[in-house]
Amino acid sequence: MSFDTLLVANRGEIACRILRSARAMGLRTVAVYSETDRDARHAALADVAVPIGPSPAIDSYLSVERVLAACAASGAQAVHPGYGFLSENAAFARACDEAGLVFVGPPAAAIELLGDKRAAKQLAGRIGVPCLAGYGGDDQSPAALAREAARLGAPLMIKAAAGGGGRGMRRVDDLADFDAARAAATSEAQAAFGSGALLLERLVHHARHVEVQVLADRFGHCIHLGERDCSTQRRHQKIVEEAPAPDVTPALRAALGDAAVKLALAAGYVGAGTVEFLLDPEGRFHFLEVNTRLQVEHPVTEAITGLDLVELQLRVARGERLSLRQDDVQWRGHAIEARLCAEDAFDGFRPQAGPILAWRLPGDTPGLRVDHGLAPRAQVSRHYDSMIAKLIATGRDRDEARRRLIGALEETSILGLATNRDFLLACLRAPDFAEARLATSWLDAAATGWQAPRPESRWQAAATALWAGSNARAHGALAEWSSTGPRTTFAALASGEARWQARVVPEADGHRITIDGREHRVAIVSDDRIEIDGQCLPVHVRWRADAGAAHAGWLDLGGVSAGFSDVSALPPRRAVGNASGDVRATMHGQVAALSVAAGDRVRAGQPLLAIEAMKMQHRVDAPIDGRIVELGARIGAQVAPGALLARIEPEEAGAS
Repeated sequence: MSFDTLLVANRGEIACRILRSARAMGLRTVAVYSETDRDARHAALADVAVPIGPSPAIDSYLSVERVLAACAASGAQAVHPGYGFLSENAAFARACDEAGLVFVGPPAAAIELLGDKRAAKQLAGRIGVPCLAGYGGDDQSPAALAREAARLGAPLMIKAAAGGGGRGMRRVDDLADFDAARAAATSEAQAAFGSGALLLERLVHHARHVEVQVLADRFGHCIHLGERDCSTQRRHQKIVEEAPAPDVTPALRAALGDAAVKLALAAGYVGAGTVEFLLDPEGRFHFLEVNTRLQVEHPVTEAITGLDLVELQLRVARGERLSLRQDDVQWRGHAIEARLCAEDAFDGFRPQAGPILAWRLPGDTPGLRVDHGLAPRAQVSRHYDSMIAKLIATGRDRDEARRRLIGALEETSILGLATNRDFLLACLRAPDFAEARLATSWLDAAATGWQAPRPESRWQAAATALWAGSNARAHGALAEWSSTGPRTTFAALASGEARWQARVVPEADGHRITIDGREHRVAIVSDDRIEIDGQCLPVHVRWRADAGAAHAGWLDLGGVSAGFSDVSALPPRRAVGNASGDVRATMHGQVAALSVAAGDRVRAGQPLLAIEAMKMQHRVDAPIDGRIVELGARIGAQVAPGALLARIEPEEAGAS
């Protein structure tokens, strides 16, 4: 099992992270890349980079044949799959074995057994690991599932048996909604995992999501590295994780760890894996599932144990015995990780795609680690997951780690598209999080009514000053002055839906800018500092080369990151109410479900279709009552922002 060349069958931050540990161990490294990722950071970090096909993952990172061909071309003897893509694909693990390659992960048989939630739950039940009441039988007919749902009663959870990550998952609070939720979950699970098989589980109120990191070698030795709390979720997807889990006692930690190790040994597990549990308010835990791979949140475990999980994976894959005993594992301090994603978290977590104009992340310093895959000319592709980076903060206690992570996010700036940075900050500052009042439902409840920070007068003044400076550079500095003194100019600018008129008067060291009767004095100090009304503040700004309008850019100042542009040459916008019957796509994606046909009558709020983007399905509802007179969507079609999905003609009151 010895190897000296490792191919990383992944991309982005996890590929970079694996490459870092592999190179530190003296291994020769190979990266693979799709057409989109030709200039990606992970491709540049490896000793060798091999192209594996077009941008769609199905034609590149998900192609077993292309990955194996890259191994043959590069001389790789081992493959690390990272997470996502082929990491939990038993057929891929088996193909590696048959090709004489070392698969850095568990045996194919363990992946098959534990990757099926129904089979994993049956195994857990047989060996005495506590499980939730539910149904995971072979009869997956709508009638059988409805019958079992009635037996369990509401509230309950519907889950995809073949996958996770929130896809194929629905909560049912009223059995009258079960059939619709079951159909949606089946469709989403089939699209995401190639299997529509479902699992039903009784819902536990105010439960926490706690998972245990296990590590096993090929000689029957298995240990656990403690637990992580992943209760801070939106739409059943984790966004903030921490270790250790708050309020987990040493006795509970030992019980969770023993159960996780027992299950791993029973399944013949090898390598790093995660056993997930629900922890109820009474301190009882219930088995959920096993992730047969490295987790996104593994850095928080590394931070408090001082261990390198990727290095340990590689040593186990090389056939080495674990040198650690359970008593050797020590936990120190607290660590919290935040996932920075390209999505508009304040608008239904709408995924973003496109070029990043500029980015600024804090560097690795004591108490802070940043994992990312951003190249100088970075872009977020619609073909892959929306995560940009992970920020991991450690501290002597939980609050120190939390405050340190807040500071790191405040230093973070991504220009060119919306991110969830400000949502993460709101989450970390929320009283429920600060006081560790955690449950899988806490964030959805707390975030109701949260709004994105809006550009206010001072932000608008800064954008106006930047516009004035750019205008002066374009037309010469004397354009702002005349023989009688400073020349007053007027600017018409916009940021999103907000527009403003500004009066601009140049001064010796800057500009005096008046917006809606409020006057500001603004001076550009340097590329990253701006002085507003006597205060010097950090700023991050870039101009768009592809804007199609003069002086369009992106500004991050005072916690507000947004685009702005000169709209003086554009005609005034007509007022548009909310009664438009045109339904247009707001993201790149694929139509995954269609609930209506041309000619159908619909009600405002009625589901029309679903778009799959960034591995999630996004429901599109009717904006008004009326009749569908045009349908521009069909299942399987790729759509881009602005594409007409449906046109609804309002009907007069009383029409039938």
